Amino acid sequence: MTDRKATLTIDGLDETLELPVYEGTLGPAVVDVGNLVSSGVFTYDPGFTSTASCESAITYIDGGKGVLLHRGYPIEQLAEHSHYLEVCYLLLHGELPNAEQSENFESIIRNHTMVNDQVNTFFRGFRRDAHPMAIMCGVVGALSAFYHDATDISDLEHRVISAHRLVAKMPTLAAMTYKYTKGQPFMYPRNDLDYAENFLYMMFGNPCEEYKVSPVLARAMDRIFLLHADHEQNASTSTVRLAGSTGANPFACISAGIAALWGPSHGGANEAVLSMLSRIGDESRIEEFVARAKDKDDPFRLMGFGHRVYKNFDPRATVLKEAADEVLQELGMENDPLLRIARRLEKIALEDSYFIERKLYPNVDFYSGIILKAIGIPTSMFTVIFALGRTIGWIVHWNEMISNSYRIGRPRQLYIGHKQRDYVKMEDRSTTNA
Repeated sequence: MTDRKATLTIDGLDETLELPVYEGTLGPAVVDVGNLVSSGVFTYDPGFTSTASCESAITYIDGGKGVLLHRGYPIEQLAEHSHYLEVCYLLLHGELPNAEQSENFESIIRNHTMVNDQVNTFFRGFRRDAHPMAIMCGVVGALSAFYHDATDISDLEHRVISAHRLVAKMPTLAAMTYKYTKGQPFMYPRNDLDYAENFLYMMFGNPCEEYKVSPVLARAMDRIFLLHADHEQNASTSTVRLAGSTGANPFACISAGIAALWGPSHGGANEAVLSMLSRIGDESRIEEFVARAKDKDDPFRLMGFGHRVYKNFDPRATVLKEAADEVLQELGMENDPLLRIARRLEKIALEDSYFIERKLYPNVDFYSGIILKAIGIPTSMFTVIFALGRTIGWIVHWNEMISNSYRIGRPRQLYIGHKQRDYVKMEDRSTTNA
């Protein structure tokens, strides 16, 4: 905090307004406009790109420098030395666990991976061709009907139990969603496998034969979960916070986050990458589509390059590029047609002056799309994978908000509709009214 103030003069107002200016640990200073409404005005900020809606000690991003910190730890260090469940503990508790805490936390998660057997019946209410995200919205929201024993949001222990349940059960529900859309039997989780291994086992195993999880694929999957764990106040996280500000239970709030993530401008970006590669279709057409991407009058855009937040490079992409190389080598898929297109586009983006000058480097969505496609996960499941990894971020932000004093979210608007007018009876209305 600071004693600095911003002075605001508005035409038509006699008094000058003094607004407090706050400074966080890192990042730009923030002008507190909370009391503006008492002077008869408020701010206009479509997309909230210049508005801090909350205080948070979880994640910090500096897009200009390509910095992403979780509780102060750089994402590159976490990706190299840590694993997803350790990062979950870090986000939830604020510090890295010691050996005993780590073992206890992983045991809790491992022993909560099963879902109530009645959930199996719930799945049958969906069409087999339903989009996996539609199923996830419904099933996750319905968990409150099965686990309502710990939904007192004022109780810290209840909030922690709900966090454990959500992190533990999301891989199970995601795999069940995939199996259901494929018409295959559900696979129960196994307590002898780690988090990422268990997910791949439930996704691709079947009761007819033993399924052995590749350590390389499991490591890549764990990195995808880890790199998507949290990303500050993005659209879905803000949605979770807004829903949570009403006092809604955590399962409903996470379902709201899943719905927000479903949008192609948010969680559907890596799915859009694969759609773009399919549209290009053949390496011989790459130059054609690159030329179109450079043409400012052509609406076509190369998906998976550049980032709204990261203006220099996406630090998560560097990690996933390495994972993508490992996965393709492990699976012997260097000659897959779509993946060859992807690698050619990657080379162009890293060498072509047009992309370099505009800092249009491959981002996390580009590489995660390549990895998931290579592993055999269909594009319709890509956003489900994103939701799985992001669940810890959502629940931690929700818990942080509930733990502090908070108010129900209520954005204002700039009204541009009709002024007050009188009701007109049907017989007196003009036939030209539309």
